[in-house]
Amino acid sequence: MHPGTRTSTTTSTTAEPATDTAAGTTPTDADRVVDAQTRRIGEQIRARRRAARLTLVQVAAATGLSHPFLSQVERGHSRASMVSLEKIAAALGTTQVGLLAAGAPERHGQDGAAPEVLRAGEGARSPSSDGEARLLVHAGPHAFEPLEWTGEHTDLGEYFEHGEDEFLTVLSGQVLLDLRGQEPSRLGPGDSAYYRGGTGHRWCSADGGRFHMLVVKETPRVEVVS
Repeated sequence: MHPGTRTSTTTSTTAEPATDTAAGTTPTDADRVVDAQTRRIGEQIRARRRAARLTLVQVAAATGLSHPFLSQVERGHSRASMVSLEKIAAALGTTQVGLLAAGAPERHGQDGAAPEVLRAGEGARSPSSDGEARLLVHAGPHAFEPLEWTGEHTDLGEYFEHGEDEFLTVLSGQVLLDLRGQEPSRLGPGDSAYYRGGTGHRWCSADGGRFHMLVVKETPRVEVVS
């Protein structure tokens, strides 16, 4: 969900190859992959970039992210934050949630129009120092994009901004919500907010404690890349 004024936070592996001196071996490319979800997201980003006939340098220029970092993301060696995913998605003509959903295991033999149930341990996740977002639907087309957000960071960081309307409600904890151009609002359990597409928005813990929110965004219409 989100361009602004902060440095994107990411979780990454060591950039330089590390040698296990005890065993005398150097980690392989597969050894450096953060996890299976991060690998699948990277593969989707690479597929979309190539389909758009863009180089990593061009995507770096469009997103403000570094070329080496994007290369690490595509190979699954670094996990992009939700802010970074938003920038990458905009450059590739897709959505942040669409890229996140690509990290979920494929469901074979499922009718896309059939009702679906997502268990508590399921759903693509994007953990970072800004908290964790969990997609509350399986991968595939949906009319809206529901996300569960948890965190305890106190830095508002960079604004998210996208063309679709969005709604959020606080389930527990205290949240400081900053909508660009307005005074920040402190929200507690049961409080909610609705803002139009194009509104810069960001949030953090209002008191340093853990918060839990539900965020729902309209699904934009984008071209699907197979």
